Amino acid sequence: MPPVLEELSAGALDWLGKNLDLFDPFSPEARSATHGKAKAALELALLCHCAARPDDAPDALGGARALVRALWQDPAFPALFEDVPDHTSTYGLVFAALAPDGIDDTQTRAVVARLAPAFLSPDGKSPYRRIEIRYYADKAGVRHGIEPYADLLPDSPLVAFRAAGPEDPPVADGAPLTTPKAYALTHTAFYLGDFGRNSRLPEGFDPAGARNLADLMLRHCVQHERWDLAAELVLTQSLLGGEPLDTPAGAAAVECLVRAQRPDGALPGRSAALAASPDAPAGEFFRKAYHTTLVTALMALIVSSRERS
Repeated sequence: MPPVLEELSAGALDWLGKNLDLFDPFSPEARSATHGKAKAALELALLCHCAARPDDAPDALGGARALVRALWQDPAFPALFEDVPDHTSTYGLVFAALAPDGIDDTQTRAVVARLAPAFLSPDGKSPYRRIEIRYYADKAGVRHGIEPYADLLPDSPLVAFRAAGPEDPPVADGAPLTTPKAYALTHTAFYLGDFGRNSRLPEGFDPAGARNLADLMLRHCVQHERWDLAAELVLTQSLLGGEPLDTPAGAAAVECLVRAQRPDGALPGRSAALAASPDAPAGEFFRKAYHTTLVTALMALIVSSRERS
């Protein structure tokens, strides 16, 4: 692992491992916090799933894996999805897709049985949303009606999005993409690239345009210290076949993340403008810091793994 990624990864994983009580929605510490409790645990499960490569699964994730296994077999955990009606079905599908191997799957099967057929159909959904549902449904072994990736790609963010031009409505801070579009771009790459595991990019797809758009957005993120998106865009470039550490924007983004990382390993927020105060209560600090810290760890692990392959 390149030293700069090793530094980021080790610190982030250490902080995550020391704050597992705040990921556990049933711990006293989490009950006193204000973050989305089910969402944080689902994101932790995604990190564990994506890092579970036979050759080098990090020992630092041992406690996280144990927590995920316990939660996935606790009937009280899926009940938390009902607290967020707009995301209940999505959380349920992600829960099923990220179920650890070898657990009692009673809760997983029960959650899948409650998924509405309309949720698993393409009707009324954007190409990006259909890609997301197909990705998790396929991983969970859930039947669905979403089209093949090759049919969805032409209208997806990887192909359809363009940087804002003079004729377009102005974007905040002069960014090439709005924030929702930037996240749609990165997440589409995550799903089609399977977080570096088994690429689902259709044969014949030329990722150069999407990589260039990610590079433009990455330069903006470095300039404005948007740490969360910077980490996602570095990972995006890697999943699209690039070598981000060898590009000026990618190298600058990683250095930006290193500068933002606290001595305890945390990235204190999604951006410098949204960073938690150093003296914020533990629950408030966790709410602002956990996602960017987790995404930074995920990026460092996957990018370094792909560089070795």
